[in-house]
Amino acid sequence: MQQRTITFIGGGNMAQAIILGLLKQGYPAALLGVSDPSAEKRAYFADLGLRTYTDNLSAVAEAEVVLLAVKPQVLAEVCAPFAALDFSQKLLISIAAGINTARLAQLIPSVQAIVRVMPNTPALVGEGMAGLFAAPQTAQSDRDFAAELLSAVGDILWLKDEAQMHAVTAASGSSPAYFFLFLEAMQHSLIEQGFNAEEARHLVQQTMFGSAKMVLENPQLDLATLRQNVTSKGGTTAAALAVFEQQQFRQTVQQAMAACIARSQEMESQC
Repeated sequence: MQQRTITFIGGGNMAQAIILGLLKQGYPAALLGVSDPSAEKRAYFADLGLRTYTDNLSAVAEAEVVLLAVKPQVLAEVCAPFAALDFSQKLLISIAAGINTARLAQLIPSVQAIVRVMPNTPALVGEGMAGLFAAPQTAQSDRDFAAELLSAVGDILWLKDEAQMHAVTAASGSSPAYFFLFLEAMQHSLIEQGFNAEEARHLVQQTMFGSAKMVLENPQLDLATLRQNVTSKGGTTAAALAVFEQQQFRQTVQQAMAACIARSQEMESQC
């Protein structure tokens, strides 16, 4: 992996996940820095051997790569001082939802290389899924670096059209919550059947893990086939699936993802 000086603006969960992934791969801590107003977070990163800052301008001045890991609502405010700096030789990576590359270029006029990323929280356990889009003027070496960076905490998918980022938000950015909701509902149902919370969680979480592993280890089988392989005609699984179909489960999922996409588009229009 290429080694460059990286500064994270914001030290939240996603920044932490990426940093820990890089360190596990042997990336030098001395090349990593974090700027965050929280003294507790700065102390945490300092203990890992990273440079820490309270001043974003000082942090950015020393960086070859700047990774924006702040909430979309404050991104414009955070980037305002950067407009006076020369970003022409820096790679800008943003994980802020709903902020497109055109808006980033507007906020920091001198920037040439921009990669926008939609990661997800499984990056915290090294199993993330990130969608990436690079502004047209971004050099291949910068694209490669961004890909290696995000690959440290999971898998990646390059997008040809930035508009697809809204769908990626629905498909992977937000979807861990869908799965957690499903597990939560199953756990609650089992508790009503007499299991305690720990027993119910054990049953559902291992089943979800095993099911996901079957998907990953059988790429030659489509998802419908995997479902059918579990379903005997007239059996218990068929009875359960019939209820899902009666309750329009597929349509509900489609509507939920459409709502997620619509909100992502709305956020982009407001930033």
